[in-house]
This record gives sequence, structure tokens and C-alpha cells, in this order.
Amino acid sequence: MADSKKSATVKVTQTKSPIGRPGDQRATLIGLGLNKMHKTSELEDTPAVRGMINKVHHLVRVEEG
Repeated sequence: MADSKKSATVKVTQTKSPIGRPGDQRATLIGLGLNKMHKTSELEDTPAVRGMINKVHHLVRVEEG
């Protein structure tokens, strides 16, 4: 029963604009589901997602969830 075990999630909120940043950082925000200021996305806590968050840590706020 996969539903009985709840997977860990993180809430990621974009706090700064990607204007003037390298294009790969903008693409990473879009990959995280963020494309506007103050938008929040709830994602599964995986190493891939953590790596993406680490790349744009200066543009987002992370809440364990």
C-alpha cells in the first residue's frame, strides 16, 4: 500500500525576480513550477528537487512540509 506512507514534501516560494540572472536559473525556476513572484509550489522532497533548489536558493524561500 503505497498510499499509507506519506512522502515528504517541500514548499518553495519565489521571492526574487530572475531578471538579470543567467538563463539556466530562469529555466530552473520554471522547472520548479515557479514563474511569477510570490508563487508557491509544493514538490516531493527528492535529491533532484533539492539540487534545483540549491541552484536558485538566492531567489526562493523553502519551507519543510
